[in-house]
Amino acid sequence: MVEDVIQDFISYLNLQKRFSPLTAKSYQHDLNEFLNFISDGKKNELKLSEISYQLIRAFIADQIDKGIAASSVNRKLSSLKSFFKYALKNELVKENPTQKIKAPKIPKKLPVFIDESQTETLFSSYVFDDGFEGARDKLLMDILYQTGIRRAELLGLKESDVDIYNLQLKVLGKRNKERIIPFDYSLKRNMENYLRIKAEAQFKNPYLLVTIHNEPLNETQVSKIVSNVLSAITTAKKKSPHVLRHTFATHLLNNGADINAVKELLGHTSLAATQIYTHNTIDKLKKMYNQAHPRAGN
Repeated sequence: MVEDVIQDFISYLNLQKRFSPLTAKSYQHDLNEFLNFISDGKKNELKLSEISYQLIRAFIADQIDKGIAASSVNRKLSSLKSFFKYALKNELVKENPTQKIKAPKIPKKLPVFIDESQTETLFSSYVFDDGFEGARDKLLMDILYQTGIRRAELLGLKESDVDIYNLQLKVLGKRNKERIIPFDYSLKRNMENYLRIKAEAQFKNPYLLVTIHNEPLNETQVSKIVSNVLSAITTAKKKSPHVLRHTFATHLLNNGADINAVKELLGHTSLAATQIYTHNTIDKLKKMYNQAHPRAGN
């Protein structure tokens, strides 16, 4: 049955492809949503060979009709393509019904980022609460901005991944690929302060960021902390952990960092993924032009 094949596929992603639990969970959610759409309450009777190009196209059309963002629809289609590629490889189907499906076009949007003056306000003027949670939240914001790591990577950090002496973090990224990211003395001070308070509270959880109940922070808690803090310094609509990742990359490039170095810091496999941040430097280019060109302003 299709449900069994989906479960085998998720196990394959976890054990052989070594996807992160969060990524595998996303695949499973997408596939189950598709299965619910086509089964009409009869999951146990549905066979993999009965899933046609027309059914997949109907699912995609339904998603678009519901107003689901093109990026989300494309992600679901990508999940289906990977699933049927797996099924074809294992001779569970004779052909891949997703090959004929065209992905919806995604309007190009520049990444949302926080202005440098606002990040300066965050780390020089914003007042975090006293005590353990305040120290943790300050460190959380500092790590996200100073390293540009993803939310899932932040949640995976353990105390053993922090090298305070050499000012660097060991981060486990997508496909379980490790990378080393440097940080500065201000983050070192925040790290030492937090670890001291954590030790005094006798929180011995190996994960770096924990709750007052000594449990690892989860995705929702991290997003809520970031949103609450950013709401105090910016009017931007998006206030997610990923905004700080965008901010990290944009500020580095705006201040002259080599794009290949930024690519490595972000953990991108392709330079094209990093190049989206170069568009944000246009304001700086205009300023330089106006200052340097003899005819500027005439």
